[in-house]
Amino acid sequence: MPVWLPWPLPVGWLVTGFAEAGDERTGVRASVVALTGPSITHGPADMLVIAEEPGVGLGAAFAGLPGPDPGAGFDAGPPHAKIDARGHPTALWCAGRVPEDRAVYVGEALGNWLWTIAWPAEAGCFIALANLSLRDLRDHDQELDLPFGAFSPRLDGDL
Repeated sequence: MPVWLPWPLPVGWLVTGFAEAGDERTGVRASVVALTGPSITHGPADMLVIAEEPGVGLGAAFAGLPGPDPGAGFDAGPPHAKIDARGHPTALWCAGRVPEDRAVYVGEALGNWLWTIAWPAEAGCFIALANLSLRDLRDHDQELDLPFGAFSPRLDGDL
């Protein structure tokens, strides 16, 4: 399962946690990287970058969606953002029917769902405008000096 990290991190952003979903029988089926940084409006912003197998539902739970996946028709029309995932252009669409306090973009990379979820909702502009480039932390050919911040309360377990 990819462990996606925007790299280089935008100015002022910190890694604030990692999480995974799965069990001993099936292994890791979803990964989460939490980030915190300055908002384009007032105060801090939080972002989760989630990779998961279809049907797991972790991204949808953080997004506030009722089902395990983004739902039918989420990718109707042109993408709302494009990012680079491990050297490949990747399209993301805004997910509908999410709570107003967050912005949710979802697409597919390496055969898995790729979710980016940002709080407050205005921080979603960051995803759309920042030309994010994602690296997979599983790759061994990288030496990154990650800046860490306090553990994200978004990962406390209460979805």
